[in-house]
This record gives sequence, structure tokens and C-alpha cells, in this order.
Amino acid sequence: MKKLAVAALTVLVGVAALILGVAAPASAHVLPTSTVVLEVHGDDLDAQLRIPVTDLVSASGIGLGDGTAAELAAHDDEVAAYIARHFEPESETGGAWTVSVDNLAITTAEESGTSEYQAITAAAHLVPPDGADPRVFDLGYDVVVHRIVTHAVLVSVRNDWSGGVVESARGLGTIRLDTVTGEIAPLAVDLGDASAWTGFTSMVSLGISHIREGVDHQLFLLTLLLPAPLLVAAGRWAGPTVPRTAVTRIASITVAFTIGHSVTLALGALGLPAPQQLVEVLIAVSILLAAVHAIRPIFAGREVVVAAGFGLVHGLAFSATLAGLHLSGGQFVLSLFGFNLGIELMQLVVVALVLPPLIVLARTWAYRPLRLVAAGATGVAAIGWLAQRVGFGNPIASAADGIEGVSLYLVVMLWIAALIVFGLDQHWRFLKGPLSPDARFSTRHPVSLGIERLEQNPGQPVERAPHPSNV
Repeated sequence: MKKLAVAALTVLVGVAALILGVAAPASAHVLPTSTVVLEVHGDDLDAQLRIPVTDLVSASGIGLGDGTAAELAAHDDEVAAYIARHFEPESETGGAWTVSVDNLAITTAEESGTSEYQAITAAAHLVPPDGADPRVFDLGYDVVVHRIVTHAVLVSVRNDWSGGVVESARGLGTIRLDTVTGEIAPLAVDLGDASAWTGFTSMVSLGISHIREGVDHQLFLLTLLLPAPLLVAAGRWAGPTVPRTAVTRIASITVAFTIGHSVTLALGALGLPAPQQLVEVLIAVSILLAAVHAIRPIFAGREVVVAAGFGLVHGLAFSATLAGLHLSGGQFVLSLFGFNLGIELMQLVVVALVLPPLIVLARTWAYRPLRLVAAGATGVAAIGWLAQRVGFGNPIASAADGIEGVSLYLVVMLWIAALIVFGLDQHWRFLKGPLSPDARFSTRHPVSLGIERLEQNPGQPVERAPHPSNV
């Protein structure tokens, strides 16, 4: 009996291993899916479709040969008609939506777990019946699925301005054959509440993320900040200026940059041609010039004008995002204001985080090497981006793109350094007492701040001799 039980158990284990051995490779094989990406435009919607060519041919019977653009061009009316027949949104009350399909093209796609495959892309325009809620409907769609039982359609929404979805996608569900009932149920879509306030706040958030995630814009702003706490003497950056002057200077530069990028942001979003490659190249050039200026002043006294000019270039880059949302009327005005507001808020945060420690460090011997190293590294990054954006990929540009993940740590290190210097200075003052004017700029004093004289003569900073270690 015992032997029989052992034998039975062995057989069961063997069968289980055989099943697992067969099933594992099968489950690892991922089939290409179709995608439907909705874009909401107030009273109607657009849908961007992507369908694997081989599955569409099998399901529709339309001969597309090898799936070339020429083959599709010869059958595009048939393909569009086939898709339209199997794309049937309905309102909650059962009213049928109007669907038109165009802009068919062939592309190469790849999903996680699949190799590259040919896919057909198409754009569909969806219009609900009069009085129907465009945000709540049943998405009837069984392209390919009605013939190939293993096929799946992933549905998501992108660019739903009033619903708070911009420059991102939110999954809505999957359409596939129900193997139990044998039916393909329409996907119930509820895009949720919509309001102008939601759209506005989402644009503010988008503006913030564009500065937070835009390494090149961050470096440009930080490089402009580097010389802000310094005076110019004999064509070089010299000793520290008073904090009030530094704050006023950077405020003027920031406002000028804001005016510049606001102008081109609006014009670009309204349709002003903005060749993105040229714009990206000019942004790299602006960063390089800012880095050179931080090392040796090349436009001292004209920073406000130059910042406004740089702002015009950076605004064109921002405008591509706004133009891609295809907004108009009140939505466009609110989006322009909200996006700009987000950019300014994030810029103010960067200035508030970085300028105070820079002002403290600018009064020490350590600021000159810090400024030169930071500006030099930024210049190298700018050269890498410049080469990449004219068609020469390089590891410098890739490394510079990765700065985003460590920018917060750099700010923390900057504050720690400033606090250490401030503490050393207070300790030095306690031990030695107030410094004489001559001793204040002596290189023998490692943290010569010169605060007393600046406090006594806040309006005459340019009369001071330059700090030897800063020249």
C-alpha cells in the first residue's frame, strides 16, 4: 500500500512538473496587443489606434502583403471601413456615436515581452449624439477581437484637460473576449468630473514638472545664479556684493527671463513655427554662454537683456508642450497662464533654495573654486548636449541627463557647506574679535567674510578692492 502511495505521488509530481514545464514557456510568450488612446476635446473625442498588421489581416481578410506603406495605401479605404464597422461607442441612453477613421499609417512597434512587429496606426474622431454626455459612454470596439480570441485591446485616456490628465495617460480598461459567455462586452468609460479649475491646476503642475524634470533648464538657471552674488572689477568676477544687490540682480534676471519665455510660449502655442531641433540646439548654446559668463563676465551689466533673449529661446521649447494639447479659447488662455505660473513657481523655489547658500559662500575663499568647477561642469554638459542635438550622441550628454536624480542632493550639500562656513566664521569672530579692514581680505583668513564693512557701507560695494582669491 505504501509503495502504491509513493508511486501515485511520484506520478502526480511528474505530471505537475510536465504541466509547469509546458505552461511556463507558453505564458512567457507575449502576444502583441491593440491600443486605443482617447483624447478629450470638450464635446467630442479623438482616438489614436494601433493594431498589429498580421492580426488585422487575419481578422479582416484584407490583403496587405508584407505590411508595407505601399500595400496599405492600396487598401486604406478598406482598412478604414473595417475599423469603423467595429468601432461603435454608445451613450448611456443607447444613442450611437459618429465615428470617422483616417490618417492610416504603418509603423514599427514593440511591447514588453514581444519582438518588433509591424502595426497600423489610425486616428478616429468620435462625436456623441446631441445632448449626450461625452465623458460617460460605452466603448464598443471589437476590431480584430471578433476573430482572434486571444487578442486584447488596451484602452487609456490622454490629454483630458478638464479632467486633469495632460501629458500623461490613465488606463481605462481592456477589451477582450469573455471566454465564459463568448461575448465581447463594450468597455464602460467614465472620465469623471471635469472643470476649468481642474484643467488650470493640472497645467500649473505641468509647468512645475517641466522645470523640475528639465535638467537643461535647471542648469541654465543655476548657472545664471552663480555670479549673482559677485562684483565685477577689471573685467573679472571679484569680491562679494551685498545680499540686497544679489537678490535684486537675480530678481531682475528672473523677471526678464520670464517675460522672454512668456512671449514665445504664447506665440509658439498659437502656431508660431518652432523647429524643435534648432530650439534645443539654441538652448544648449544659451547654457554654454551662461557657463562661460559665470567663469569670466562676458556680458556684465547686460544680464537682464541677455536673460530676456535666452527666455525667448526657452519659451519656444515650452510651447511645444502646450501646442500638443490642441487647446483653444478659454482652455488655451487658462492653460497658458497656469503653465507659466507653474514654471515661475518652480523657478522661485530653485532661487530660494540656492541663492542664500551662494550668498554665504561667495564671502569665502571657497567660492571661487566652487564657481569655476560648477560653471566648468555645466559648460562641459552644454557641449555634450550641443553635440547630441546636432546628431552626435555622446556619453557626456547621457550623463548630464542623469543629473536630475541627484539635483536635490547637490542642493543639500550646498546648504551643508554654507552652514559649515557660517559656523566657522562665527567661531573665528568669537576667538579673534572683529577683523580690521585690511585683515578682512587677507588670504591668511580662511573664511574672510567682510560682513562688517558691507553692513557699514551697504551702498558702496564697488569701491572695495577685489578679494584676491576671487580674481
